[in-house]
Amino acid sequence: MSTFQRPRDIPQILLSVLFLALMIIACLWIVQPFILGFAWAATIVIATWPVLLRLQRILFGRRGLAVLVMTLLLFLLFVIPIALLVNSVVDGSAPLVHDITSGTLTLPELAWLNSIPFVGAKLYQGWHSLLDMGGSAIMAKVRPYIGTTTTWFVGQAAHIGRFLMHSGLMLLFSALLYWQGEKVAFGIRYFATRLAAKRGDAAVLLAGQAIRAVALGVVVTALAQAILGGIGLAISGVPYATLLTVVMIFSCLVQLGPLLVLIPSIIWLYWTGDTTWGTVLLVWSCVVGTMDNVIRPMLIRMGADLPMILILSGVIGGLVAFGMIGLFIGPVLLAVSWRLFDAWLHEVPPPTTDPDQVLEELQQFDAVSDKKE
Repeated sequence: MSTFQRPRDIPQILLSVLFLALMIIACLWIVQPFILGFAWAATIVIATWPVLLRLQRILFGRRGLAVLVMTLLLFLLFVIPIALLVNSVVDGSAPLVHDITSGTLTLPELAWLNSIPFVGAKLYQGWHSLLDMGGSAIMAKVRPYIGTTTTWFVGQAAHIGRFLMHSGLMLLFSALLYWQGEKVAFGIRYFATRLAAKRGDAAVLLAGQAIRAVALGVVVTALAQAILGGIGLAISGVPYATLLTVVMIFSCLVQLGPLLVLIPSIIWLYWTGDTTWGTVLLVWSCVVGTMDNVIRPMLIRMGADLPMILILSGVIGGLVAFGMIGLFIGPVLLAVSWRLFDAWLHEVPPPTTDPDQVLEELQQFDAVSDKKE
């Protein structure tokens, strides 16, 4: 006696999948403004979770005090440097923007050209000959390009404002994740287990290791180089040392290194005749500029053994794709994907490299195929 089997209702299945897809898309659309800030916060919290636990033990087991201290540290490390940089750019560009809009911008005299040895006098004379031949005409041709450049900077200011907004969201989400970190981690691991059983749980753990490795290798190295370089600038008497230190932080984060700021500072010291501090800064720059070759691989391997080309590609690609926040998100995404792919690839033993064994296996396969025919 056979039991009646109800046929599959294909339209019902398709409509159910479509409804679920629409619900997921609608939810992502609603939370879209918060996704980058939350991803940034999750990256920072995972990387600094051991620091939070250590602070909690120091502060008599009080999670609230530890969360407050960590939030203040994040504020000092991220928001204040960005605010200083934006304030310096605005203060420095205000007179230039006023002169451009009012039409009173004129070409400079460049009297400092006379101080250049051997060729300074000729350069100064040639420049003033150019001005005498029609400085106003030159300025009329240059002014449209200056206006275009100003428009570009205004557009970048909008990106900076968006970055500051995400920084505020990052602080808020970081405090919440610090406070309920264990529950959030358990929920993510439980969801991954429902998706792919033990393999899903292992993927979450691998992702955490990759995030910690990237944070240690990229961010900590950049902060160490920039702070040491800023100390050298301050001791050597280079003006605007604080602003230059902030510029060095971003330069190190995008993997350009601190020498992009230190070399012009050394040239300026020698130019002004301060050869003693120029030499001191030169030696110090050699140490600071090469320390990432030792510190970064060591820190990355403390969290996970990741290829350096993967980190560099993630930093540069993340910067292009997501803006400033991509400095943190880009390498993490590539690192997590790489770790998952590597774990999947090594679930089976590698193929043999013995030629005789390979030929023997091929002969056995051909024999089995002939019998089947």
